[in-house]
Amino acid sequence: MAQDKVYPVYLVAGFLDSGKTSFINGILSDGFALEDRTMLLCCEEGEVEYDPKVLRNVTVVTAEDPETLTPEFLEAERKKCRAVQIIVEFNGMWQIQDFYVNAMPPSWVLYQIIAAAEGPTFEMYAKNMASLMMEKLRNADMILINRCTDELCAALRQKNLRLVNRRADIYLEKEDGTSEDYMDGTVSAFDLDAPEIRVSDEDYGLWYVEIMDNPQMYAGRTVVFRAMMCKPPKYGRYFTPGRFAMVCCAEDMTFLAVACIGFDVSGIPERTWVEIRAEARVEHWDPYEGDGPVLHVQSVTPCEKPREEVVQM
Repeated sequence: MAQDKVYPVYLVAGFLDSGKTSFINGILSDGFALEDRTMLLCCEEGEVEYDPKVLRNVTVVTAEDPETLTPEFLEAERKKCRAVQIIVEFNGMWQIQDFYVNAMPPSWVLYQIIAAAEGPTFEMYAKNMASLMMEKLRNADMILINRCTDELCAALRQKNLRLVNRRADIYLEKEDGTSEDYMDGTVSAFDLDAPEIRVSDEDYGLWYVEIMDNPQMYAGRTVVFRAMMCKPPKYGRYFTPGRFAMVCCAEDMTFLAVACIGFDVSGIPERTWVEIRAEARVEHWDPYEGDGPVLHVQSVTPCEKPREEVVQM
């Protein structure tokens, strides 16, 4: 049986004047809808208007009341314009979950959620509308914080938004039009002030990338994680437990291992699943061809394997 046609949905959420319309104008001017008919569902009218020059292949559908967002209405509007993809400018006062659980037709698939926020009003909304704002940030695949000054960038990094959403890409859009990656080596997706950093099975890939890219952040801190035992003879007293990870397909499978030392694992068989507790340090290790993270292990305990053995990157 042929697979049913699905229609990707890109949802842009945020409060009024957070930069949603400007972001949509930007992706459309970059050619997002150049070849594919696109339905742009506008749930909020702000001060910035859609650029008519980029709407040639785009049909704008408005919805001012969440009650009008039903699967029947949305699919009927999509069919009218023969759209094969949908952009949603979502009202910041509405719940995202209500949309993708109750309103989206079965053939619509939520591909990406982009949460937009304005830097100067971020603190105010975080205090006065915390639940609505956090819902957008926690569900987002990408977070854009607009109209930032250097001072705001520093203040936002001190808040450590990575603790709210560990998987989202976060960008700080400056007033001069430049952009900064929130992950500049000064913030972590984990609570580095905790007595020990427990890495969940789902977060192993994120933690691995972070400790490899910024080992100094973890220097002197205790980490606990589950991994598969690996003891390559060529590494002598070092052992390298890790997890297999897949980026997009089986051909991209790789073993994400960290250098460990200081514990006798001779009685632990290869490929045994273990929980490791260790202090992270930054040291020279020949396979790194320089300095990198070396875990000084305090305990190794056999454990059950994770429900998902392969890490999805």
